[in-house]
Amino acid sequence: MPEKRLTLPRPRVGLGLAALGRPGYINLGHGEDMPDGRDVEAMRAHCHAMLESAWRHGLRYVDAARSYGRAEAFLGDWLAHRSADERPTVGSKWGYTYTAGWQVDAEVHEVKEHSLEVLDRQWDETVEALGFAPALYQIHSATLDSGVLENGSVLEGLGELRDQGVAIGLTTSGAAQAETLARAMEVEIDGRPLFDAVQATANLLEPSVLGQLEQASQAGMAVIIKEAVANGRLTARNDRPEDAGVMDALDAVAGRHGVGRDAMAIGWLLDQACVDMVLSGAGNEAQLASNLGALDVTLAPVDREALASLAERPASYWATRGGLDWN
Repeated sequence: MPEKRLTLPRPRVGLGLAALGRPGYINLGHGEDMPDGRDVEAMRAHCHAMLESAWRHGLRYVDAARSYGRAEAFLGDWLAHRSADERPTVGSKWGYTYTAGWQVDAEVHEVKEHSLEVLDRQWDETVEALGFAPALYQIHSATLDSGVLENGSVLEGLGELRDQGVAIGLTTSGAAQAETLARAMEVEIDGRPLFDAVQATANLLEPSVLGQLEQASQAGMAVIIKEAVANGRLTARNDRPEDAGVMDALDAVAGRHGVGRDAMAIGWLLDQACVDMVLSGAGNEAQLASNLGALDVTLAPVDREALASLAERPASYWATRGGLDWN
């Protein structure tokens, strides 16, 4: 296997800020995670507490995005009080603009545009918010129909950032993740592959991209997993009647290992040889501690067989995800 073009820190779990930088998100029970309120200062304090907890637990990678409300600004405030050797590796993303106006019930929460103008603007905004350039900068939710992988000016702009020492990545979503990633692996700038990393949605319910992620890993790309617990569907918060059978099966495996559903779901991803990093989207410190039980999970063949049976059809999974409520 060729050397990875981006080396991610250990342990193989990082903290994602999607649920910590804005008052509304689609995770099940998200609204219950902020008992001190959802005004800006309360959420800044909550995000800082989560970052401190993650650091104490040994996590050394943090994932943000321009569209995660004030996530980059909250992270930048926290980092400003830490020395360079006490900072985690930071990855962020461009391509969506946050439009919810700090409202949970906003009609539109974010607007997608993968133009060179947005890249240039959001890169400057990211650096200003963080106080430095992120180690990894990713196209947020690249798809074939967005045309971003055919946009020469955008790809050249990303190539310029790469030449400045920034690793370049893309994130993927939807039932066509594998096709998008396959196309991205073909993109070269100045005779070299442009993309150093991919961040994809993969979990027990939606594993369809894993085959393509294996190919990406073998080609030297770092592989990061998001939505590992399916926006809460693979946690104790899921009491949806239609998921009851899946939850019973997951509980049976998790019970044999003495961990929760969430840790088992993350542990299954860490069991995949192609996966370099799994993001915890925890909304509070108890969830984070539970998630990290995954680091102690060692799966047996019988576990892998039982967990493999939980997969849904991709179209069904993405339809369900699209119907989750912002809360």
